Amino acid sequence: MWTGDNLPILRGMNSASVDLIYLDPPFNSKTNYAAPIGSEAAGAEFKDTWTLDDVDVAWLDLIEAKHPALNRVISAAMTSSDKSYLIYMAVRLLEMHRLLKPTGSIYLHCDPTMSHSLKLSMDAIFGVGSFVNEIVWHRSQTRSSISRKFRAAHDVILFYGASEKRKFSVQYRELSSASKALYNKTDERGHYQLVPLLVSGSRSGETGTAWRGIDPNSRGKNGMHWVTTPDKLDQYERENRVFWPEKEGGVPRLKYYLEDSPGAPVSDFWHDISLISPQSSESIGYPTQKPIELLRRIIGASSDEGDMVLDPFCGCATTCVAAESEGREWAGIDISPKAAELVKLRTQKELGGLFEGIVREDVPARDDIRAIRKYNHPDNKKSLYGEQGGHCNGCKTHFKLQNLTIDHITPRSKGGTDHLTNLQLLCGHCNSVKGDRGQEYLVAKLAA
Repeated sequence: MWTGDNLPILRGMNSASVDLIYLDPPFNSKTNYAAPIGSEAAGAEFKDTWTLDDVDVAWLDLIEAKHPALNRVISAAMTSSDKSYLIYMAVRLLEMHRLLKPTGSIYLHCDPTMSHSLKLSMDAIFGVGSFVNEIVWHRSQTRSSISRKFRAAHDVILFYGASEKRKFSVQYRELSSASKALYNKTDERGHYQLVPLLVSGSRSGETGTAWRGIDPNSRGKNGMHWVTTPDKLDQYERENRVFWPEKEGGVPRLKYYLEDSPGAPVSDFWHDISLISPQSSESIGYPTQKPIELLRRIIGASSDEGDMVLDPFCGCATTCVAAESEGREWAGIDISPKAAELVKLRTQKELGGLFEGIVREDVPARDDIRAIRKYNHPDNKKSLYGEQGGHCNGCKTHFKLQNLTIDHITPRSKGGTDHLTNLQLLCGHCNSVKGDRGQEYLVAKLAA
C-alpha cells in the first residue's frame, strides 16, 4: 500500500508486472469531496477541479514528443479544465499501459462528464483494437424531481485488454423471477424446462451425424445439427435427461434443470449492483465509495487466483479488500494517508483478518530497468534519429546524426527513466540551454 502521488510510484514499478488494473479516478466533476466528520473515513478528501496550474508542463512535452495521437485528443479538449484533466490522466495511463502483462486488462471507471474524451485517450494509448466493452453501471434507481433533463443514473466503465491474450471468465447474475418461471416442469430431481437438442444449420462433423435414428441434416429448410456430440447425447439419455415426445417423428429435447443453471450471463449493462446507502453496513462514509460486489465482478472476470491487481486511485480501498477476499495479490496507491488506515480497518472488519502488508511512502525502484539499454546507447540514437526525421527536438533544425545528442525529456530527477519513450535528440545549442532541466524549460526559452 503506497501513499503519495501515483505517477512517480507507477514509474517505479516493473513493466508487465500487473494482471488487472481498476481505477476510479477523479471525474473532472468540478466538485471537491470530503468524508463526513464522525464517519470511519473522516479526514479523507480530494479535489476534482482542474486548471493548468495542476499540470506539470513536462507531462505535456512528453506527450507532444512521443504520442502524437494522444496529443491530438488532448488538443481537441474544449476547455482548459478538460485539457488539464486529460493531461493529468494521460501520463498515468501511459504508465499503466506499460505495467500490464500481455494477458492483462484495465477497467477505467468514469461518468459521462469525460467518458468520451477518456475513451479517445485510451484508444490512443492502448489501441482501438484493444477496446473490449463500454460497461454501463446503472448505479441508482432513486426517484427525483428533475424536470429539465433525464435523471443521471449511470456510470461508465471502459474495459480494455493489453492484447488478444487477455484473460476473461463469463460472470453470472441471479436469474430473474420471469426466467425462473420458465422452469415450469417438475420431476424427482427438481424444476426443469425443455430446451432444443437440434438447432438450425447442417454440419458435416459429429454434431451433424445421425443419432437414435434421427438424421439432423434432413430436418428443416437448410438442415439442422445437434447441440452437442453423440457421446454427450448418450450421457444425457443415461441420466434420463432426454425428453422423447409421444408423437411419432417428434424431436427430442433436453431437460435443463434450474439447479444446473449458473444464472444469467452478465451483459455490458450492470443493473443488479446498487449504490451503497448511508445506512448500509458496508458504508464507511467515504465520498464516491463503490460497492465491493462491483469490484468482485471485475476481479472475477479478468483475473485468476494469485494474480496481481492494482488500483492506483484506491481511495477507501474497496479494490484491495475485494482482491484479498478473492485470493488475489494486490497493490493500492492513494495520495491520502487515510487510504492506508482504511485498508487496515476494512480488512479486519469485512474479512475478519489483520492487514499483513506494508504501508510505503517511498518511490519503488524498478529492477527490470537493467533490461533497458543505457540512455546513450548507439542503437537508441539511431532509433531516435529515424523517429525525429533527423531534426532536433528543440529548434527543429535538421542535423547529421553525429551532431545530435541524446537527452531525457523528463529528467531522472523528476522520475524520468532511460526508456526510449523518455528520450529525444537535441542539437548542441538546445542541449546546452536545457541542461538538466525538463523539456518544458527548453520550450519556454526557445519561445521567449
